Amino acid sequence: MKILIAEDDYASRNSIRNFLKQFGDCDITIDGMEASDAYLMALEDGNPYDLVCLDVMMPVMDGYQALESIRNIEKSHGISGKDATKIIMSTALNEEKNVQKAYELGCTTYLAKPIDLELLKKALLKLELIKE
Repeated sequence: MKILIAEDDYASRNSIRNFLKQFGDCDITIDGMEASDAYLMALEDGNPYDLVCLDVMMPVMDGYQALESIRNIEKSHGISGKDATKIIMSTALNEEKNVQKAYELGCTTYLAKPIDLELLKKALLKLELIKE
């Protein structure tokens, strides 16, 4: 599995990467613009990401903007439905309006911070990215 982690907080980024690296190759970005650019480059190289983990609160371009950008890139390449990349949003902003906005923009799953690694594993199982 090819994984992109977009997280500006060093501790969160390392925790997520250390957990996910058992399931695949992890690339790291620290803002939404880098995430969007990395996604496009991987897609154009013919090796797209299977999973993107996006923090909502990031500099330059926030997670919502990055999510929208990635979904627009997919649309412009004719990718939709089951072929779309699985995107897990995470943030400490757990108000209903934030969760709803993420789903409206096309996230696959939403996890509260701090990330509970057991819940992350359950999400990966549910998304059929890993097997028990």
